[in-house]
Amino acid sequence: MTVKFAILGAGRIGRVHAAAVNAVPGAALVAIAEPLPAAAEAIRAAYGCEIRSIAAIAASTDVDAVVICTPTDTHADLIEQFVVAGKAVFCEKPVDLSLARVAACLRAVDAAGGLLMVGFNRRFDPDFMAVKAAIDAGRVGAVEMVTITSRDPGAPPPDYITRSGGIFRDMTIHDFDMARWLLGEEVETVFAAASVLTDPVIATLGDFDSVNVILRTATGKQAIITNTRRASYGYDQRIEVLGSLGMVSAENQAENRVTIADRDGYHSAPLLNFFMSRYTAAYANEIAAFVACVAEGAPTPTTGRDGLMALGLAEAALRSVAEARAVRLSEVL
Repeated sequence: MTVKFAILGAGRIGRVHAAAVNAVPGAALVAIAEPLPAAAEAIRAAYGCEIRSIAAIAASTDVDAVVICTPTDTHADLIEQFVVAGKAVFCEKPVDLSLARVAACLRAVDAAGGLLMVGFNRRFDPDFMAVKAAIDAGRVGAVEMVTITSRDPGAPPPDYITRSGGIFRDMTIHDFDMARWLLGEEVETVFAAASVLTDPVIATLGDFDSVNVILRTATGKQAIITNTRRASYGYDQRIEVLGSLGMVSAENQAENRVTIADRDGYHSAPLLNFFMSRYTAAYANEIAAFVACVAEGAPTPTTGRDGLMALGLAEAALRSVAEARAVRLSEVL
């Protein structure tokens, strides 16, 4: 079976997913919806698909699944529209910035019997998958502590920050999902600290650029997340999991693995610059997993509930910063 796709939105992440769909066996890109003609035309020219309106895609009989890459405030409405239209839906995180709206959307998906996968691509990174496989195989024993380092090379533009929901909902949300996945237990309490250290403009927008979060489960397992919007040396993405029998870690990826040694020291290639290059394989694996679910009618590996729980952790982190205390997840969910 070939799963026929339409992509909604031809911005940066839409282009990433278009490439992933085109690269995955058993998938075909048949349509793109995008209000900017030049962006839509670029996708059409690259992959030979048609440019259609969202309404036309919903009514199309040759579209099995859609990938939602539109602005966040459109996600929930589009999910509901397309599950009612009988399409499988892959949606970039978050479903919405409101927990209540996310919960209502998930109820609508269930009522329609729809298939929804939420995009947490880092679960599909080959290195991070190997970390999880080592945990599941018992190589490090019982998980005790997880350390996640995620540092962007630079902040997004101010207009993006004002629409994104802020660093916890936009950036740390990936790390919240990874922490839940690696801990193997739900988080009970959240303690967060946040500052503006890289650009005072970010403070005027009501956001932060430097955050640390401690998550704790009911059994005492902990995860520590550190984020910044400025890492001068590149896109810093590392994970370490400490268990009762040992440790497993995944290090950064550089442009190549060559090291040159001379009298001035050791020299290596710079880190991959940002998520589009660092997580190329993850995006392809993610879409491949979705294709398999659509073809087989199987449950998706990342669900609407995963999106709800990660957003709940973001809300708890925001409250923790505002009130300078540990916040129980049950206070927000």
